[in-house]
Amino acid sequence: MESSDNLKGEIFTVVSYPFATVNKALTNPENWCDLLILHINVKYCHAANKQEKTVLSVYIGKKDEQPLADAHQVEFNYREINSTPNYFAIELNAEKGPLSTSDYRILVEAIPIKGGLTFLHFTYAYKFGLRGNLAMQGYLATIGRNKIGFTIIGKSADGKLEYIKGVRGVIERNTMRYYLAIDAYLAELNTPEQEVLEQRLQRWFNSTDQYAIQLQEVEKEDYLAMKRKEYKRQQLAR
Repeated sequence: MESSDNLKGEIFTVVSYPFATVNKALTNPENWCDLLILHINVKYCHAANKQEKTVLSVYIGKKDEQPLADAHQVEFNYREINSTPNYFAIELNAEKGPLSTSDYRILVEAIPIKGGLTFLHFTYAYKFGLRGNLAMQGYLATIGRNKIGFTIIGKSADGKLEYIKGVRGVIERNTMRYYLAIDAYLAELNTPEQEVLEQRLQRWFNSTDQYAIQLQEVEKEDYLAMKRKEYKRQQLAR
């Protein structure tokens, strides 16, 4: 969804993990930093209690290696809206983001369904001001001009599918990247500790590679090398 000052992407999906497993993993705020660091643009994350609230300090940056001083810090307030044996909902909110963006909202809610599966709803949204709009238009006029999203808007004369571009494409790509981080985190919950990071990184990249026309940004080895360093930096700074 795109309005005059707001962008929102949503994913509704069935995941192959029991509801109790998903509930336990995603309603623990400390797990979210290990989840978010999988995203190519997340450079660092730290969870802490501040004034009786759980706050995730997340640094957002480029798709390649970058000092934290050059990344944008976003403070997400973690809030558990509901958690029952048959439903949970959690929300991450940030008042301010980079380039005059604001009101960031990440929402995850889920219910159990038959067969030991879970129905999951994921939302990623934020507002943007004049500076953010200008920065976005500059991006779309240069390196982002040929990038596409996931919504099919028609077919070309030769029968090929045509996908949404522009600002809608941007929010759809980022929504999918965050969802794939959730999926990669959940998939490796039973992996031995010494192997879990590598397996999650591999899974996240391989998942994005399935949607290469939308999400391919860097070579696999470059992503893996960058993320190993960023994860180590994240662990040392805690």
